[in-house]
Amino acid sequence: MQPRPLIAGNWKMNGQLSALTELKDIADAAGRGLAEGRDLLIFPPATILSASRGILGENVAVGGQDCHPAESGAHTGDISAAMLKDVGARYVIVGHSERRADHGESDALVRAKAEAAMKAGLVAVICVGETEAEREAGQTLEVLGAQLAGSLPDELTGETAVVAYEPVWAIGTGRTPTVVDVKQVHDFIRKTLSDRFGEAVASAVRILYGGSVKPANASELLAVDNVDGALVGGASLKASDFIAICEAVVIS
Repeated sequence: MQPRPLIAGNWKMNGQLSALTELKDIADAAGRGLAEGRDLLIFPPATILSASRGILGENVAVGGQDCHPAESGAHTGDISAAMLKDVGARYVIVGHSERRADHGESDALVRAKAEAAMKAGLVAVICVGETEAEREAGQTLEVLGAQLAGSLPDELTGETAVVAYEPVWAIGTGRTPTVVDVKQVHDFIRKTLSDRFGEAVASAVRILYGGSVKPANASELLAVDNVDGALVGGASLKASDFIAICEAVVIS
């Protein structure tokens, strides 16, 4: 059975209180049927996460963009998974390429964060992806295999985790892999999950594609085998674009 599609919007370091009007439009669309047959999710910045939760209501989930692996402690500026859960988050992104690159996060740290998220009752959205240099060297699957091996907790299930494939070179560039390339990678991820966790778990884990997803290419990308949704960046900042991407999901 194919997992229920998930369309998630990662706002990154964008969005102040004035941006909440965009969330109101998304919530209104969800209430009119956009959430039927698909799960909708927004990752706002932490400063407006609680306010976002209040606006989005029950039809659109909210999540944190990162969490610390510890439950609490002397970690100035960090946010724990329990804190995110406390203000209404249901998901959290871990291992995004921007965290791996900007903050030097290792696979082991990503795994620890995913484990902390799962312990707190959040769904961990675990990101993997290759750089342009790695892609040009023909190392895409090798890199992804290593990231998956190091980043995924042993306790992973379809209810506790999502895997997001985001080719680093496609994020924010307007460039996307070909449909053939996306299929190859998503098939590889599904097989890797099956080999490690068994077919039942692998078939339940949602695998999202991310990297310059927009209304113009969403239908093509979301129709690829083993693509169970999208992790949308810049296009999720505008309600009309995010809604159009959600509408591109074919509900069977």
